[in-house]
Amino acid sequence: MAGQLDGKVAVVTGGGSGIGAATALQFAAEGAAVVVADIRPEPGQETVAAITAAGGRATFVQTDTSKASDNEAMAQAALDTFGRLDILMAAAGVSHGGYTRGEPLEQLGSEDRTVLQVPLEDWARVLSINLTGVMLSDRACARRMVDQGEGGAIVNVASMNARLPVWGHSDYCVSKAGVWMLTKCLALELAPNDIRVNAIGPGGVDTPMIAGVLGAMAGQISAGGSVSRAVGRPEEIASTALFLVSEASSFVTGQILFAAGTTFTGS
Repeated sequence: MAGQLDGKVAVVTGGGSGIGAATALQFAAEGAAVVVADIRPEPGQETVAAITAAGGRATFVQTDTSKASDNEAMAQAALDTFGRLDILMAAAGVSHGGYTRGEPLEQLGSEDRTVLQVPLEDWARVLSINLTGVMLSDRACARRMVDQGEGGAIVNVASMNARLPVWGHSDYCVSKAGVWMLTKCLALELAPNDIRVNAIGPGGVDTPMIAGVLGAMAGQISAGGSVSRAVGRPEEIASTALFLVSEASSFVTGQILFAAGTTFTGS
């Protein structure tokens, strides 16, 4: 039985863990060759090893998505290794300014991280990775899709916090709201090239980045509306991404799909 992505080549940023790793594995299982991009070599290479062990095709490219040159090298690696580029899943991101190399977020907010107190360097780092980094990944891959002339699909990972503010996490919330608007702007600009651009707004998902606050997040989500399950699995977000890059969503662009397990995503 043919996979939904047979013959396609996908780039997945943040592919070493969490949502990115789950997406890389699912795209490969559906027939795509995958460029796994991550700033951390070891987990990125582990994702590649898991794909190849299952009979898929993948390569790893160490990538700091906040750097334009790294994004250009990442996108070019798809062409150099697999001959084309059809799909981007931009999943790389951080939860706070001090996040590095897999340390989880330990609390939902603190007094020294409100808008009045957050260090400027922390604010700048979150926006550099979560928003500018997504733009740089989108741009590098989209340029090659445009040159290829056969359309494509881009999915950006935003958050339910693109709409729902969290006290003491303004930098994160603002960055994800920016990803949502970036998605809409890019969808408009790339429509003539038959490149669809959509976003996913996950709720609380069981990943290393937010392991320390899953219980509190579950309570926050539960308080906000009807809940099917307050904490999701990375594989569920990967399935949402698969829908958005497949022919099943061929008439969908410029949208955000809140995969959050709740009816409440803010006003």
